[in-house]
Amino acid sequence: MKPHYWLVKQEPESYPWEAFAREGRTSWEGVRNYQARNNLKGMKVGDRVLFYASGGTKAVMGLAEVATEAFPDPTAEEDGWVAVELKAGPALAHPVPLGRIRQEPALAKIALIRNSRLSVSPLSPDEFACIVRLGA
Repeated sequence: MKPHYWLVKQEPESYPWEAFAREGRTSWEGVRNYQARNNLKGMKVGDRVLFYASGGTKAVMGLAEVATEAFPDPTAEEDGWVAVELKAGPALAHPVPLGRIRQEPALAKIALIRNSRLSVSPLSPDEFACIVRLGA
């Protein structure tokens, strides 16, 4: 089965890329948007993930991989919310800022551009590869 590709967003003040890279793994929890929740449910072990630092940084910082598929979110007060566990991968040699992503015609349709509030979004293999190439 082919892996799927995703982009997850995090506020650097809440959980910076450096902490994720240092810890090596984290539960991606606390998501309270229905579309993002459905995307979490679609994640499978081995899927590739880009870590995007929102807030002031606004850049893709590094790579990750889905380590554990959706499970009940322990931070949720209501049923139905899920989390996944992510395993940190390498940092990009050069973080890819939002401005550069916006300039790339091949990335014009990604959710980061069209629906900037969505914290977990799918990418096509070509979109994922394009961002990784920009960060090389």
